[in-house]
Amino acid sequence: MKYVSSRNKNEIVESHNAIIQGLAKDGGLFTPENINIHINVDELTNLSYQQIATKVIHAFLDDFTEEEISSSVNQAYDNKFDTEEIVPLHKIEDAYLMELYHGPTSAFKDIALTLLPHLLIQSYNKENRHDTISILTATSGDTGKAALSGFADVKHTAITVFYPEVGVSQVQKKQMQTATGDNVEVIAVKGNFDDCQRMVKEATQDPQVLASLHNATISSANSINVGRLIPQVVYYYSSYCKLVKDGAIQCGDPVNFVVPTGNFGDILAGYLAYRTGLPVNQLICASNSNNVLTDFLNTGTYSIHRPFIPTMSPSMDILISSNLERLLFIMSDNDDSFVANMMKELNEQGSYTIPSKIQEKISSIFKGYWTSEEDCAKTIHDLYKKEHVLIDPHTAVGLHAYRQYQTQTKDTTPAIVLSTASPYKFCKDVYQAVSSNCIEDDFEAMDALHTYTQTAIPSNLACLKDLPVRFTRSIEKEDGMKVIAERMKEISNDYN
Repeated sequence: MKYVSSRNKNEIVESHNAIIQGLAKDGGLFTPENINIHINVDELTNLSYQQIATKVIHAFLDDFTEEEISSSVNQAYDNKFDTEEIVPLHKIEDAYLMELYHGPTSAFKDIALTLLPHLLIQSYNKENRHDTISILTATSGDTGKAALSGFADVKHTAITVFYPEVGVSQVQKKQMQTATGDNVEVIAVKGNFDDCQRMVKEATQDPQVLASLHNATISSANSINVGRLIPQVVYYYSSYCKLVKDGAIQCGDPVNFVVPTGNFGDILAGYLAYRTGLPVNQLICASNSNNVLTDFLNTGTYSIHRPFIPTMSPSMDILISSNLERLLFIMSDNDDSFVANMMKELNEQGSYTIPSKIQEKISSIFKGYWTSEEDCAKTIHDLYKKEHVLIDPHTAVGLHAYRQYQTQTKDTTPAIVLSTASPYKFCKDVYQAVSSNCIEDDFEAMDALHTYTQTAIPSNLACLKDLPVRFTRSIEKEDGMKVIAERMKEISNDYN
């Protein structure tokens, strides 16, 4: 399988090159040139998560040997996770929760970011490289810590994470500020996630940054990197296989997946699973009050002319959903000039409208719903009171979206809701939702939530309060390219 830029399909690379580069030279996203593989679900049903991951990932990254993929998978999915299942499935009254938060940082980003460093080093060795891979990463909260954890002290790499100074939870911020590793740097930005993401993308083409690169190459750990995206396809297959194995469905029966998403990467992985053989009925895209994706899926117009709203589900507080570009490329039959024009309009005018024919193709598989802050809190409260199941705000956004969909369509297809983070990462809001009591300090709220619910605090979060803070730097968003250029010079001096 070859990968091409979504803005210039003549830029063709193998998957290991796409993983090293992260972003295409023209700013486009590397996307499968043809999705012409078929994965037989019935052959996966009795396999472990690691075995399913090896088969699914190798189908997409076929310039790696199966042994290389298997080695990387087994090193990634080991006792760093607090369950042998890696991704358990939990039945609630009207759906199944796909628990994606059992990794080292208690968020779904761990699934890909424990694996990406291994894939990157395998790619590095294939090219017989001797430079340093400088990984620039923007985060709305969870990607940052997962990337810092995955790449800490990995040879031939240096990682720099940018996060919005205001908007992430106290727990998320402390996770990043206390990151360990000699090759890591964490910087707060006076802006939102879109500003951080814009900086990371611009850096790949900025003359000042490029001039500062000496024996170093810029890459990314965001889902713009196919090495981040493809591992996320696996848990769609694994959760489906669990339903088959448990007798909840027959192999071949369709299911719905409900995905709380901001940058569109997680749900795009679901679409790739669908295109390669997974029996998916609908992909339900769940948004919070920053409902740009809901409006796009319902109207065909993508517009960022709207207020940016900080919410209790900060990992979805995003107005520019990067991975949507890949979907437009696939749905337009690889029309790179169309995608380039849409991205140009978004950059210059803040909006674009797709042709009705493409919108119809998208709406046949994707449905969009959004959830208010009040409904998010009520969903957390009601599920805990009725079933003693504790969920985080992102999962609540997904569950409420599913219930809207079900009310509207009366669809009885079994549904799997992606549960993307531990509730203890957002303990202040979760505690207030279940108890009606407000505690401003996240760590006091963490203890209170534990006492109130008698649920276990993940070990990586339980010790967080007492860890020493290493990173406190904050910059203006306008200084992004200057700061990145300085960081590139520092990396060149330190690691070469």
